[in-house]
Amino acid sequence: MSIKGYKVFNPDWTCRGFQYEVGKEFEHIGEIEVCQEGFHFCRKLADCFSYYAFDSNNKVAEIEATGLVKTKGDKSVTNKIKIIRELSWFEVLENCNIGVGNTGRNNTGHYNTGHHNTGDRNAGHCNTGHYNTGYDNTGSYNIGSYNIGGYNTGDHNTGHYNTGHHNTGNRNRGDYNTGGWNKSSYSNGFFNTITQKVTSFNKQTNLTRDEYEKLKGFQVLNLSYINNWWVRSEEMTDTEKEEHPEYQVTGGYLKTIPFTDACRLMWAHLTNKEKQAVYELPNFDKDIFEQITGIYIENPKSKKRNSKMRKIFGIVAKMFKIRCHHCGDVVEWQEYNTVLHRHIYKCRNCGKEWIW
Repeated sequence: MSIKGYKVFNPDWTCRGFQYEVGKEFEHIGEIEVCQEGFHFCRKLADCFSYYAFDSNNKVAEIEATGLVKTKGDKSVTNKIKIIRELSWFEVLENCNIGVGNTGRNNTGHYNTGHHNTGDRNAGHCNTGHYNTGYDNTGSYNIGSYNIGGYNTGDHNTGHYNTGHHNTGNRNRGDYNTGGWNKSSYSNGFFNTITQKVTSFNKQTNLTRDEYEKLKGFQVLNLSYINNWWVRSEEMTDTEKEEHPEYQVTGGYLKTIPFTDACRLMWAHLTNKEKQAVYELPNFDKDIFEQITGIYIENPKSKKRNSKMRKIFGIVAKMFKIRCHHCGDVVEWQEYNTVLHRHIYKCRNCGKEWIW
């Protein structure tokens, strides 16, 4: 049984050094294997351009595989091939696109120069919207890329008419604006040319966002926070194996913990020097800090060690203040164990344990 397909050739009708000719049939002597030996082709025309440049100078033909055929993915190989006819570039464009009037390929929309567009009249690629010069836009009329909004020159904008980047608001020349018509960056207001100062712990500071993000205490928190990690099957408890039976295939599971639990875990691993840098953040307030992170701090200005013992691997115990998950009282850790990524706590008030 013969199979219809398509093949792309160099401008001189050669492919991998073999000379072809329209209307003739060719036979390969020997074994055939995809990407190794035999005459290769694709059953869908668009798939051919995963292996050949989408270039109108190349020759494209409809073929017929009349011998043995092997297929792997979108590519096939045969030992007998007949070159049925040459396809015009207009036919190629029409076959490679669901839409009409496209110069590019794999377009569902219409009149696209780029590729893989669902929208219309895009010069870029992978656009869902319309009239985009950039790439991966959901919105329309964007020169930039990755915009959800429309009429943006910049990139990654959710809003519209932005020249800058990463704006949620509209008509901004700067970057990361929530408001509109701003020349500055990081503004939630309108018609601003000066970058606004940020608040910290509900009070105004004299720092811009860029300046605040460079503070050591802020960087310590950003770099130390983690709320998930991979637990290997040999480290899993029986309960975890019951809850995640997929471990038998995956060799483990991704453990995820709540935000405040992750904050407490992060805090436990910080050095006193790193904690002091957090205490020195502008307007630091231990009550606000606890409301957000769940971390109880007895005396934020003290440089004394919160734990009598600290160790990265092995068992460490005693004297670290923490708020109990069960009774809510501020208590001391009775046990802290980081072996196999386990963190075991026991409340001295209610006697209950919990594990991270």
